[in-house]
Amino acid sequence: MEDRITQVKQLRHFILNLVEGMGLKQLNEIPAGFNNNIIWNVGHLVASQQGLCYIRAGLTPVVEKSFIQAYSAGTKPEQPVGFNEVDRIKSLCISSLDRLDEDYQTGLFQNYEERRTRYGVTLRNIDDVLSFLLFHEGFHLSAIMALIRCSTRT
Repeated sequence: MEDRITQVKQLRHFILNLVEGMGLKQLNEIPAGFNNNIIWNVGHLVASQQGLCYIRAGLTPVVEKSFIQAYSAGTKPEQPVGFNEVDRIKSLCISSLDRLDEDYQTGLFQNYEERRTRYGVTLRNIDDVLSFLLFHEGFHLSAIMALIRCSTRT
């Protein structure tokens, strides 16, 4: 399953390349018909991975609970984020996966709490989660690309 972590990391690098050079206005813009923005989607990838991999396994997540709460499913941006938060989200995109890889290698994810996703997929263990993350990352990549098409690009 290490390959899955590598694949998720490749998707994250692709997403980071997409948003590279975007200004705060474009990253924070919520176009008509959307309820979130580009940077929220990027932060959501980190928050979801932390919740699915660590919290569901009864482990302490790598990022603080307030970050996970701000970018979890069902939330939306409460206010625009600044450069520091953007840099932090971008950094966490890769560092959280590096840590996941290390923790996976040490067999940390033994007590996984089974969960059925809103998409009807049952996650029974960390390997199921890693496969699901690929779907989830692709879903939000599509959302980010739609937001980019609809944004003002400034």
